Amino acid sequence: MPRPNHGPGGNGSYEKAKDFKGAIKRLFKELNTYKTLIVIAFTLAILGSILSILAPNRLSDLTDEISNGLVINQDNMKALNKKASQNLTEEKLTEILPEILSPDMSETTIREIMTDNDISNKDKETFQTILSELEDGNQTETFQKLASLPDSILEKIFKDSKYEGQTITSEDKINLIKQSDDMSKINLSESLQNIFFDEVTIDGIKISPKDQYEYLKTLSSLDKDADESELYKTLDTLPKSVRAAIEPVMDMGKIKGITLLLVCMYLASAIFTYIQSICMTNVSNKFANNLRNQISVKINKLPLKYFDQHQVGDILSRVTNDVDMIAQSMNQSLASLVSSVTLFLGSIIMMFITNWLLALTAILSSLIGFIGMALILKKSQKYFLQRQTELGNLNGHIEEIYSGLNVVKAYNGKVEATQKFDEYNDKVCQSNKKSQFLSGLMQPIMAFIGNFGYVAVCIVGAMLTMNGQISFGVIVAFMTYVRLFTNPLSQIAQATTSLQSTAAASERVFEFIDEPEMSNQDNLTKHLNREGVKGYIDFENVVFKYDGNDNPTIKNFSAHAKPGQKVAIVGPTGAGKTTMVNLLMKFYDINSGDIKIDGVSTKELTRENIHDLFTMVLQDTWLFEGTIKENIIYNRTNVSDERVKEVCKEVGLDHFIRTLSKGYDTVLNDNESVSAGQRQLLTIARGMIHDSPFLILDEATSNVDTRTEELVQTAMDKLTEGKTSFIIAHRLSTIKNADLILVMKDGNIVEQGNHEELMKQNGFYANLYNSQFQE
Repeated sequence: MPRPNHGPGGNGSYEKAKDFKGAIKRLFKELNTYKTLIVIAFTLAILGSILSILAPNRLSDLTDEISNGLVINQDNMKALNKKASQNLTEEKLTEILPEILSPDMSETTIREIMTDNDISNKDKETFQTILSELEDGNQTETFQKLASLPDSILEKIFKDSKYEGQTITSEDKINLIKQSDDMSKINLSESLQNIFFDEVTIDGIKISPKDQYEYLKTLSSLDKDADESELYKTLDTLPKSVRAAIEPVMDMGKIKGITLLLVCMYLASAIFTYIQSICMTNVSNKFANNLRNQISVKINKLPLKYFDQHQVGDILSRVTNDVDMIAQSMNQSLASLVSSVTLFLGSIIMMFITNWLLALTAILSSLIGFIGMALILKKSQKYFLQRQTELGNLNGHIEEIYSGLNVVKAYNGKVEATQKFDEYNDKVCQSNKKSQFLSGLMQPIMAFIGNFGYVAVCIVGAMLTMNGQISFGVIVAFMTYVRLFTNPLSQIAQATTSLQSTAAASERVFEFIDEPEMSNQDNLTKHLNREGVKGYIDFENVVFKYDGNDNPTIKNFSAHAKPGQKVAIVGPTGAGKTTMVNLLMKFYDINSGDIKIDGVSTKELTRENIHDLFTMVLQDTWLFEGTIKENIIYNRTNVSDERVKEVCKEVGLDHFIRTLSKGYDTVLNDNESVSAGQRQLLTIARGMIHDSPFLILDEATSNVDTRTEELVQTAMDKLTEGKTSFIIAHRLSTIKNADLILVMKDGNIVEQGNHEELMKQNGFYANLYNSQFQE
């Protein structure tokens, strides 16, 4: 039935919630029913994120283990260098040499040297000098000078001796004296090696004095600028024990263990995420279903005035778009927000635990990029707003021109319309360029932030690795942490934006659910059976006004309809005709007066009882997508096919239906062409099947042509037979046969009677009728 002040539907769009906190609080209150599933989902999201946070450190361990199998064991090598070098220091040689060498400076030996004709006088003088220095106690310089003496003298003063159980030959002593000025070239005998070097243990491997000596000799032979590759070439020449301590060893057992742990962690994280997704999908679907059920129940409890005051598009948007928005956001944004926050905070904590310097490097490098992005977003916002404004102007112009295209062509307005279109289009293009240019920077900036963080971590990490402060695996871990740190920021921003839309959608849905309902009917006990109704309708001084209107729409309306009478209600637009029918159907509650059915006040009857007593055929025909038979027997059961065909024959539809592809089983949709008159006849057939004692016809012939009107009028006459009928008509020619015509103006009955009586009065009705006849 048409409703006053009812315009075209809107789109129900929204931007922000009026009360964000209140809307979110109400949303979570409504979600309390599903709190177990939500807690499980959030817990799984957090656990999955924690596993993702812990994984990089295990990846670091794996990298280090693989690196150990490819690179010399630097720790063992440093330990061996330190311990071996401590054995052969200049201080130690200075301390031990006097005891080891113990030169024979007896008078016999001196005399033998001084009388030996094979020794030059110069060497003898040097020897005399050394003797005097020995007496002064300056042994260090003495040993250095002894190295300059010929072997003939040295062989006489150095004899075989023992030191700490080791036999030191004359030859060993002479070699030691001559090489003491260059520690790196000392060639020690095995006995001297045992004296200077102690056995050391590196990582459980014992390295003998001989092996230490050979190792140091090999190192000393390398060039100072030699790289690590040169050392790898000498590995095969090193003693077995040294090689075992420093050569690369890949622990496959440990590598397999860490790899298996990583696979389990990532697999568990994926499983947790999947289960969490199922939980949230389940929650969102159940919640959306519950909301739609609440809305469905609410729609049937809302008074008609609500639908008069709200656009159809707005209501549909709340039922469909807003509920879908809430469900989608719950399914994607809530768990994502929890997961992203956990990843963000967890990655920061783990970075500082692993290495605070690299953590600061990663965070600061990323923040620089995000600051730049925030500045660009702030600057681009006005261009996006401008683009939407210009696009709205363009769309408005297009709609305006094409809705009046015939007028534009008739007045040759094509050139002007095209010029305006070009002007609007250029503005859209310019604003688009600016906004898209700035928005196009977002993705490169995000990539730059990530890459800049990687570069910074690599540079600082390389420096720390060279200084021995971290291993290479730590750098690998931080490369992952940079991603875990930066990605959640954009996800958090998206989730927050989504929550804004969700809050707005929730607010609109809950506003609808909280709307005041029709008055409670639980205390109404009276009931009229269809079969026992006689057909009396009485209006007694009915007064009614719409909410917000100061003046009553219906003023002291009184009328009496007898069983089987055809009562026509006529009058100009706004007279209150449709309002009176709405009051009769109890779509609205009257302010004063009374309406009675068979002497029973409608105030004492439930709406459902009243609606069951009436059949309505409206101006706007309503057919749903279903078969013709389903449309005709709508909401009725146990209706035989024969009865359906009988009714269709009575209204003149049977022949048309038989011409359709599947007859009465033809589905009414866009593929089946049904005229306005045929649609109206279908609704009349539906009314005949319903067979209620009272009938309301509201402008039932207004949307059909004159020829079809005759068919519809004939069908309506059959429909009204034996029923108390109320007919609202604009075409007065259709109600000439009415038993009683109520002429309304400004909410009052100004005239009443049958057609002949009213025409004789030559009053308001006669003027209306004659004006239509003249037209």
